[in-house]
Amino acid sequence: MRTRSPLINTAELAWLGEFAEPAPHSAAELAAVIDLLPRSSAVTVGRSRDDASRAAAEAFSAAWRGLGGTVLATVDWPEVAASWLRPANRMAAGAPDAWVVAAAPLGFAQLARRLRHSTTWEPSRTIAFASLQDSRMTALATDLDGLRGATADGGTWEVRGRWVSTISPGS
Repeated sequence: MRTRSPLINTAELAWLGEFAEPAPHSAAELAAVIDLLPRSSAVTVGRSRDDASRAAAEAFSAAWRGLGGTVLATVDWPEVAASWLRPANRMAAGAPDAWVVAAAPLGFAQLARRLRHSTTWEPSRTIAFASLQDSRMTALATDLDGLRGATADGGTWEVRGRWVSTISPGS
């Protein structure tokens, strides 16, 4: 039996308003992303196609490899697509220990819906940059419990249910 597509429809988007473009990452944010990962993890990096997400993904990959970590693949996606199955399958391929995501909220919400619907992806093994610290994104991409990330000032955040909880640096 075929299930309904997990695509976000325009009615769902209408009440959320516009999402901001991702801001360039900070050094503190990059360090916090790295600190959230278990050392020696093999990761898959996912990113939107905007300049800030591309730069954050590249900076992370270079830093992670510099620490002896493995980047299995880098997967990108547009903000709007007819189907999210191809990038979702590429993100889940290779059995990574963790995923690192630098993305705009709308595109990632679309991808996360497809990841949850069609793959073995696990949000609790996913670390994101500050651009995904938006509770509206959790409303669009349900079941992101355990997704964690870094704030621009080096703090951290975590999705718990539909809430995004933030911890200041040094707390």
